[in-house]
Amino acid sequence: MKSSSDGAKQNTLGVLFELAGSRKPLIFVGCALSGISMLLSLAPFVFIWLVVRDLVMVAPNWQQATSISSYGWAAFAFSIASIVLYFIGLMCTHLAAFRIQTNMSKRGLEHLMHVPLGYFDNHSSGMLRRRIEGVARETETLIAHNLADITGTIVLFISMLILLFIFDWRMGCACLIAVAISIASMMSMMGGDRKSYLDRYQSALDNMGSAATEYLRGIPVVKVFQQTVYSFKAYKEAVENYSVWAQKYSVDVCRAPQSINLTFTEGAFIFLVPVAILLAPGALASGQFVNFVCDFAFYAIFSAIIATALAKIMFATGGMMQANEALRRYSQVMDTAQMPIAAHTTHPQDASVCFENVSFTYEGATHPALDSLSLTVEPGTTLALVGPSGGGKTTAASLVPRFWDVDKGRVLVGGVDVRDIDTHELMDNVAFVFQRSHLLKGSILENVLSARPNATHEQVLEALHAAQCDDILAKLPQGVDTVIGTSGTYLSGGEVQRILLAQAILKDAPIVVLDEATAFADPENEALIQQAFARLAQGKTVIMIAHRLSTVVSATKIAVLNEGKLQEQGTHQELIAAGGLYARMWNDYQNAATWKIERGEA
Repeated sequence: MKSSSDGAKQNTLGVLFELAGSRKPLIFVGCALSGISMLLSLAPFVFIWLVVRDLVMVAPNWQQATSISSYGWAAFAFSIASIVLYFIGLMCTHLAAFRIQTNMSKRGLEHLMHVPLGYFDNHSSGMLRRRIEGVARETETLIAHNLADITGTIVLFISMLILLFIFDWRMGCACLIAVAISIASMMSMMGGDRKSYLDRYQSALDNMGSAATEYLRGIPVVKVFQQTVYSFKAYKEAVENYSVWAQKYSVDVCRAPQSINLTFTEGAFIFLVPVAILLAPGALASGQFVNFVCDFAFYAIFSAIIATALAKIMFATGGMMQANEALRRYSQVMDTAQMPIAAHTTHPQDASVCFENVSFTYEGATHPALDSLSLTVEPGTTLALVGPSGGGKTTAASLVPRFWDVDKGRVLVGGVDVRDIDTHELMDNVAFVFQRSHLLKGSILENVLSARPNATHEQVLEALHAAQCDDILAKLPQGVDTVIGTSGTYLSGGEVQRILLAQAILKDAPIVVLDEATAFADPENEALIQQAFARLAQGKTVIMIAHRLSTVVSATKIAVLNEGKLQEQGTHQELIAAGGLYARMWNDYQNAATWKIERGEA
């Protein structure tokens, strides 16, 4: 899969063979061994027929059948050889399948490393994990098992057709009736409009996995706030939707055809009986009755193979369909446009930020999140973005570290378009703290060090002290070396924000983006976070988003965004005097802050 577009054009096997790399020849070796194994597996049936023939020919003088022992040992030898070759073939295909699974996971993760960071806001980790790791597991079955079985089954069917018509073509045709019914049943299950049921079933499975991951992450909130059954409404709906489509696919699509398929393939012998009844008088009259009995015995024994062969075809076909669907979902991730890399990068001149006529629309949205936004933040100043929900505040802030690329206009950092700045340099120049940030599974020290891996232990402690985290370290059993989540050690939302602020302080980037960082903090934590903000903002260019207007009063400039457009800007006093949207929002905020419940008269 050299590119996402190439992967979409290639067929399923072509994509998987390319992913096998140097182990691609093992797939062909495994399939060839599987074919030879299936050919050898037919020999015991021939030898069993020979045993029956010899016994019938000498009946009732059984002792004259002197070749029975030789036939038995030959059948045993061919059976062992068939099993050994089949397992060697499976070892080859498994080695190739594991390489494909590894390469698919690696390429998927590598691709995600270069997509816009905003992509992860709209695609849950549970869904992405299933589309990469889950798809890799699903395609592994096709290469490791199904492909070898398909090859073996083709060889088996060709051999069957030859053997079925060697002795008596009429009995051979009778056996093929079961084959025709089975193929028709499988086509009715897997072809036409019924394939859409499988697509919807797989989509429901994706949604259920995503909902389960999100629900598990939200359990602490559910327990803290004693929420009811409605707290997992989305998860419940996802499970119910999956149940509906699983039932539709298994009952509405597969139940009747599969019942017919199993009935006639497992009972293929019943088609021989009427044919034998019709042929018996002629064989008796011609003196060929003994040969007729031997032939009938052969087809009666051989009909047992039909069910096994057809079952392998059904599972192999199902595996191919599943792999096709899995690769389709995998391609949806791989087709995501990567962040373009400039051929020639430029270094920012200072810590200024400028939006020049910026427009941006999220994928699938009907209205732009930002519409012709022009705004400048001078180095060392603080810009506060305020406005109604959905006004474009978070979108504007996320364009600075290039979580998305603009549709029109430019976002400049230090006078340079962010698209012309090396990605690593841009990340070094911007620190950000968001309201829904999470700590990594590790110690406090490791989490803070992730912002600047070459920092010393003392520098980490200084950053934690500046972020007002001393009380957090004091209560933890191993202090800064405590691993969050172990032995019942958890932090509140406000405490997590302070740890993240320590990261930003340690990073010491010239530009800081704060997106509603006090949203989940209690009053005590908010006061400490504000102190940490003051330390973090010293000498920095700060872009902050806040719904609590009291936190933006001292900002150098306040920009009011509404429906993606800049409605007004200025200092707090200038905007109050203007009497516009900000003044109304401030008045509403003041009324809400002073509102209290009055005790009524008894």
